[in-house]
Amino acid sequence: MGLKLASSMSRLGTETAFEVLALAREMEYKGFKIIHFEIGEPDFDTPSHIKDAAVEALKSGFTHYTPSQGIRELREAIAEKVRDDYGVDVDPNRNIVVMPGAKPCIFAAMLAILDPGDEVIIPSPAYPIYESIINFLDAKPVLIPVREEDEFRLTVDAVAENITSRTRMIVVNTPCNPTGSMLSPGDVKGIAEIARERGIYVLADEVYSKIVFEHPHYSFLEEFDDNVIVVDGFSKTYAMTGWRLGYAIANSMLIEYMTKLQINIVSCPVAFVQKAAIAALRGPQDCVKSMVEEYRSRRDLIYDLLRRIDGIRVIKPKGAFYIFPNISSYGMKSLNLMKYLLAEAKVAVLHGTAFGQYGEGYLRLSYALSKEEIIEGLRRMRDALEKLR
Repeated sequence: MGLKLASSMSRLGTETAFEVLALAREMEYKGFKIIHFEIGEPDFDTPSHIKDAAVEALKSGFTHYTPSQGIRELREAIAEKVRDDYGVDVDPNRNIVVMPGAKPCIFAAMLAILDPGDEVIIPSPAYPIYESIINFLDAKPVLIPVREEDEFRLTVDAVAENITSRTRMIVVNTPCNPTGSMLSPGDVKGIAEIARERGIYVLADEVYSKIVFEHPHYSFLEEFDDNVIVVDGFSKTYAMTGWRLGYAIANSMLIEYMTKLQINIVSCPVAFVQKAAIAALRGPQDCVKSMVEEYRSRRDLIYDLLRRIDGIRVIKPKGAFYIFPNISSYGMKSLNLMKYLLAEAKVAVLHGTAFGQYGEGYLRLSYALSKEEIIEGLRRMRDALEKLR
C-alpha cells in the first residue's frame, strides 16, 4: 500500500526566484560568471550595532524560551516606532505578535481567517506566496490585473468591482514586489473605507515600507481598525534576511489566535534575534538612510540603462528594489526570454509569470547589487536582446 500525503500539499506553491538561483549557481559551478538580478535580497551586511546586540544577548545567556507573542520590550519598541512614524497608538500587549519572518505572519493571519471557498482579492502580478497560501487553505484567489498605464497600482474602483458576498480579505503590498509601485494616500484610504464598510479584512504587506524614494510611504496603519492587519519585518529595512523576524499588527482577537498558532508550530521567536531587533528599532537609523540612498541611486541607474535598450518599455519604480520592464516587443514568452538571457548573456532575471498570469510580457530585475554589476548586466542584456531584433 502506497503512502499518501494530504491533498492540500498539491495546492502549495513556491518562489521561482530560488529555482532560477539554483540554475544560475549550477552555471557558476561550471565556470560561468553570472550577474544576479533574480534574488530580492539586500546586498548590504546587517549593521554592526544590530549584530553586537545579538552577540551580547548570546553572551549574557539570553538563549531560552521567550513569550510566544514576542518579548515585551520588542513589542514596546515596535509600538514606539509605529507612533513615531505614523502617529498611531497600538497596544504592545494586545495588537502585536512577533514571528520568525513576515511570511509566517501572513500565513498565520490567513489560516486564522479563511475558510474553504472564501474569496481573497489580490493584485496581479504579485508576490507568489499570497496565492500559494490561499490555494493551500482551499480558499479562492481573485486576481485583479494591475496595469502599466496605472503605474501598477491597485485602484479603488477595481477593488470595488471585484467584491462579492464571498470576499473575506483584500491583500495589498505597498511598496510592491515585483513592480516597485506604491499606493497613494487616496488609494489606501479608499481601499480601507470599502473594506471597513463591507466587513472585509485588509492584509497589508509593508515589508518595504522604509525603502521609498520620491514620496513618503502611506501606511494602512494610518487607517488602522479591527479589520486591518499590517505585516512588516526586519529583513529588507535592516538587511536581516537571514535573521528571520517579522511582526503583525492587528486586532486583539486575531493576535491571540496568531499567537496560538505560533505556540503550535515554533513555540516562540528566537530569543537573541529579538534583542537584535530592539537594537535595530531603537538604535541609529543612519544605516537605513544610507542604504535607501544607495538603492535610489541604483534605481536611477538601472532605469536609465533599461530605457536605452531598443524594445524595452519601463516604469520608474517608487519603492522597494525591483524594476519591472515590459519586454513584449520581443515576441517571446517571458519564461523563454528569461531562459535565453541566462544562457546567452549569463544574466539571471525573473520572468513576469513567476508573479502570476498577468505578469506575462514582463521581467523582474532586482537592483540590490552593485552599480558595477548593474552596468555589466545591462550591457550583456542589451547585446543579447539586439540579436532578437
